[in-house]
Amino acid sequence: MTGVAFLLNGTPVRLGETSPTRTLLQYLREDRGLTGTKEGCNEGDCGACTVIVTDEHGPRALNACILFLPQLHGKAVRTVEAIAAADGTLHPVQQAMVDHHGSQCGFCTPGFIASMAAAHAQGRKDHDVVLAGNLCRCTGYAPIIRAAEAAEGQPLPAWLEDDRAFILAQISSGVRGQTAPGAFRPVTTDELADWYETHPEATLVAGATDVGLWVTKQLRDLPQVAFLNGIPEMQRIAPQGDAIRIGAGVTLTDLRAAMAGPHPHFAAMLTRYASEQVRNAATIGGNIANGSPIGDGPPALIALGARLHLRKGAARREMALEDFFLDYRKQDRQPSEFVEAITLPATAPGLRCYKLSKRFDQDISAVLGCFNLTVENGTITSARIAFGGMAGIPKRAHAVEAALTGQSWPAARAPARAAFAADFVPLSDMRASADYRLEAARNMLDRYMLDLAGTPVSVLEVRA
Repeated sequence: MTGVAFLLNGTPVRLGETSPTRTLLQYLREDRGLTGTKEGCNEGDCGACTVIVTDEHGPRALNACILFLPQLHGKAVRTVEAIAAADGTLHPVQQAMVDHHGSQCGFCTPGFIASMAAAHAQGRKDHDVVLAGNLCRCTGYAPIIRAAEAAEGQPLPAWLEDDRAFILAQISSGVRGQTAPGAFRPVTTDELADWYETHPEATLVAGATDVGLWVTKQLRDLPQVAFLNGIPEMQRIAPQGDAIRIGAGVTLTDLRAAMAGPHPHFAAMLTRYASEQVRNAATIGGNIANGSPIGDGPPALIALGARLHLRKGAARREMALEDFFLDYRKQDRQPSEFVEAITLPATAPGLRCYKLSKRFDQDISAVLGCFNLTVENGTITSARIAFGGMAGIPKRAHAVEAALTGQSWPAARAPARAAFAADFVPLSDMRASADYRLEAARNMLDRYMLDLAGTPVSVLEVRA
């Protein structure tokens, strides 16, 4: 079967000939006249384009500007025009925004409403986290947060319940093969491996939070695309003895929830990874395969000692994650080879991650440091330390680790701080100077040792 089929505001839609990289935002505004969904940044930062997308996992807020139409196959989409009832009855978050004067110029309001309605359906109360991906420059956030709080506990409107039963006879979420010309939608890794071997120049799209910008900002043409969000086995998180296997298609939202128990500090760092909308789409496999030197996932995974699982056709191989990154934007990955999964230890009580950026929310790291030390009777018996933003790749601090191992912290502090210069020669750019990055990395080690000793070190914990 070809074409893309989904529900739009409760009505089945089936598209035939369509570009595989046409965005939902373009379709809504140009083809359907649904102009409540705005184009602001067109890169997933401002939240003005937020819509609600519902599938078997429930409703989530996503950025329509970097969401390609084939990614919606078998799902339900709801825009701000259909969050209220057909008779005009407002959704509780809409009424609360009116009551608490949460809208002024109104440009950002549709995106806020969509994010708030999705969170309301999930029963969320962490409104600062939920709304970190929606920018407002005139109203201010206080009345918007008050509106979100006022809507807490209100029942889900009946007219939105239909989206929860989105698997209808006329829309199958399990359709394989082409969903649009040039777009392939495998439903198993076997199908993906076979297809990718015959299309080695194709682009693999999981969440499109990075690839989307290739299209919207760089205006790149992607003639052959495989959409991976229809492969359930790549979206699984499974315990394997003393390890956890994480499919490459697991979103950062689902990963954060899964890590809250075994690796709470990793989960806390992921709260600062982009925004709610981006985390709902971005995948851990994409974050790794992208190869960015400032990706937030790899330093934590390297500090954990994660193993990477790759596949090319029927052949599989695995490696330590730090060995995957060879040079700036260069990885140990062959043509037609893709990231299938990651495994990491089920426990690592010494793991801590510290992100340094100009803004607390939704910002790119200047430096991200992750530390995983074992201390026994005052002696550091093992150390794994990794950084992002300090080199052309996510990189382990081998010299620092060597200076720490076998030493007590007071004795090792000066040699370990000096060893940073042997591990890293950072660059200066718009986010930070080289000297600043080096000093920040050293200070993160001090912060880590204070953290292990029980001293509050988070800006969310420290009070004047």
